[in-house]
Amino acid sequence: MLTIKRVPTVLSNYQEESSGCGRNCLGDCCLPVSKLPLYAFSQRSPVVASPAQGDLSSDFFLNDLLFGQWEDRMSRGLFRYDVTACETKVIPGEHGFVAQLNEGRHLKKRPTEFRVDRVLQPFDSSKFNFTKVGQEEVLFRFEAGEDDTACFFENASVDKGVRLNVVAINVSPIEYSHVLLIPRVLECLPQRIDPESLLLALHMAVEAGSPYFRLGYNSLGAFATINHLHFQAYYLAMPFPVEKAQTKKIHIIGGLAKNGDVKISSLVNYPVRGLVYEGGNSLKDLADVVAQSCICLQENNIPFNVLISDCGRRIFIFPQCYAEKQALGEVSQELLETQVNPAVWEISGHMVLKRRKDYDEASEEYAWRLLAEVSLSEERFEEVKSFIFGATGTVEAEKDEMETKMNEEEAFPLTSTVSTFPESCLVLQ
Repeated sequence: MLTIKRVPTVLSNYQEESSGCGRNCLGDCCLPVSKLPLYAFSQRSPVVASPAQGDLSSDFFLNDLLFGQWEDRMSRGLFRYDVTACETKVIPGEHGFVAQLNEGRHLKKRPTEFRVDRVLQPFDSSKFNFTKVGQEEVLFRFEAGEDDTACFFENASVDKGVRLNVVAINVSPIEYSHVLLIPRVLECLPQRIDPESLLLALHMAVEAGSPYFRLGYNSLGAFATINHLHFQAYYLAMPFPVEKAQTKKIHIIGGLAKNGDVKISSLVNYPVRGLVYEGGNSLKDLADVVAQSCICLQENNIPFNVLISDCGRRIFIFPQCYAEKQALGEVSQELLETQVNPAVWEISGHMVLKRRKDYDEASEEYAWRLLAEVSLSEERFEEVKSFIFGATGTVEAEKDEMETKMNEEEAFPLTSTVSTFPESCLVLQ
């Protein structure tokens, strides 16, 4: 068994409390008799356009609801530190890695053992999970509506049998508006992606309607800290380096991707090898292909991270091996001393640094070196890619078939899709 000593990130103010209630929590004891704000999204939201909002303004979900509720919790003093005071800069260099100094996440707590050799582990109710979160940390419920337009209810009763999804604050935020999307919270699901939960996360990206609001997922073994199904999300008004990276289209035959017209590419000239999914005839088509790819990684015990980008239009999957290398003593002491655990945000190019020294001396060479340790080798990546294609019934075209397709389409150049971002992106200092 591979284990590493690590300090858990505190996601809730109730994380250190023992089990039991006597307060408003998200468990079966309190939630079924509670009323919470409810945002009901349209299930017909397309992948390529903004969702229908009905009587709600086009920016209601992000600006009025999510930002407004998050700032309300900040005014109540529910966060462990003021993340808006953290310094942020773009590291000079070709890729534009973003560095943030967040000394508040450097917590002196009793280290615990964290198992890294099992991506799938059973839910353990004796450990902290999101049913123990206080309802004051919940911003709103996020559930599919019955109509073609989005609706908002300020106080909605929790009906029996409803598959309750909630959006809650992360009390140790990485960035402004850092929240957790917790699907079917009462079902106590382990950290394991399925098609329904991934589709829910894509709907949230569509409702937000901003390329600067992304969702991320970390599997166990890839720096998830809580074994209770959740996605993270926050707003940062600049492109991530991975979103600007070049990609090379993979020519595929058949399978889920072909049936749904989902395009798959691989990253080029980026320190972490990964796959990029986009397109599809519907949001569900895209979610199904990506979910099946994640399920393949889970079942083959391969740790991975997921970035949902571009208002749900593009999804990045990064198989990774940093925790395994760390447990085996294969990571340099210099990198270990920074205490940076490269999860989805770091891999995407947003480096959250915990020490002033590391922030002041941050360079593109350091960011590249750290992320290169995360990446699978080229040989291992090709092997993992074949697992994924096999699981989705997809076959990568042979060389002669690829040449035919390239001639038909006048070849596929390397591309970089960042058209959704304004030309001038401000760095928040």
